[in-house]
Amino acid sequence: MSDTAVRTPLWRERRFATYWAGQGISQFGDRITGLALPFIAVTTLHASAPTVGLLTAAVWAPNILSLFVGSWVDHQPRKRSLLIVADVLRAVVLLSLPVAHWLGVVTMTQLVVVALLAGLGQVLYQTAYPSFFVSLVRRDQFVEANGLLSSTRSLSFVAGPAVAGGLIQVLTAPVALVVDAVSFLLSALLLRRVRVEDRPVEPPDTSLLARSRDGLLLVVHHPYLRASLACVTTINFFNFVAAALLILFASRELGLGAGSIGLALGVGATGGLLGAVLAGRVTRRLGVGVTIAVGAVLFSAPFAALPLADGPVEVRMAVLGLVEFVSAFGVMLLDVPLNALQTAVTPDAVRSRVVGAFSTINYGIRPVGAVLGGFLGEWIGVGTTMVVSAVGGSLAVLFLLGSPILRTRTIEELDDSTTEIAGRPA
Repeated sequence: MSDTAVRTPLWRERRFATYWAGQGISQFGDRITGLALPFIAVTTLHASAPTVGLLTAAVWAPNILSLFVGSWVDHQPRKRSLLIVADVLRAVVLLSLPVAHWLGVVTMTQLVVVALLAGLGQVLYQTAYPSFFVSLVRRDQFVEANGLLSSTRSLSFVAGPAVAGGLIQVLTAPVALVVDAVSFLLSALLLRRVRVEDRPVEPPDTSLLARSRDGLLLVVHHPYLRASLACVTTINFFNFVAAALLILFASRELGLGAGSIGLALGVGATGGLLGAVLAGRVTRRLGVGVTIAVGAVLFSAPFAALPLADGPVEVRMAVLGLVEFVSAFGVMLLDVPLNALQTAVTPDAVRSRVVGAFSTINYGIRPVGAVLGGFLGEWIGVGTTMVVSAVGGSLAVLFLLGSPILRTRTIEELDDSTTEIAGRPA
């Protein structure tokens, strides 16, 4: 490999840039769905807090199947094709809502079914992605690539909610979903242009259930993966207690419309863009482990400030935006180095099943948190529930104490010995 190739910025490499563009388009579309689905439930169908919580849970419930999907994906040679199938599936599912709207037959049942099927497409995508990713970029580019991909995601949270709010007000929420469906189709078209070398896979020599069990055991026994799983699962549980009620809180408690909510969230999301840009620099200064720990706290703690939002509309919007800013900054400090670390310590042959096992627990806990958030909002009030979420999520950092993650300074120091468990290869 030449020195020139090493020095070439990743964003100038054609294959990566093509995938990056498709991912960015899809992320912007996702911001519309993220706002439109709960808005349909809250404003059109007049859903209660527990019902909104159940809808949020439906989005993430398919992740419970990630362990089995990942174990199946591991033995599929063409991971890029699976990514394309996942994009097309989600596009078709989302298009059903505007069609139902035009026919005047939108129901809560359909919202839940759309959430479940779109979530299933997301599970397929996220389990196939890691093997595609390591074929797309080199090991020394992991942090840079994750930083660029995360910056696009953060940028989508800056402009996306404001655009989504405007589209929802002008077109109505169901019709605005057409934009997200189109974004998935564009992502699929760009993925077809990304040529990567398919890595050889071994034919399965055990049952799907046995392979799924092995993936779960690897995660549970691996010192890096176990600690990171405990930390992020706790964060996801408590953050979804709050996330399930965020749109309801902003709409009913703060009295904000779709445009105001989208604008506040969009301005606040600049924290994520800033975090993605600075994550590499902060990681080099503090070390991988410490940066992850700082991000874990900053991601969760700001929700405690939401009940303080009071006064004129501008003040309420400012508090909502500030909470989003700090939280979004924190999640980038958590995600960028942690994703790079997990990629580095996971053996090639089991990437998808490891991601599947990880997602089954980490994402599978999200619907539980969302349902609990809906009922807590009904029982103790939405504001108090936000405080509970902030405290519980912040305490997740305790799982990193004493783990090798906290002692890790660079990704490069994570050599092959990190993929061994109890003296044997993982």
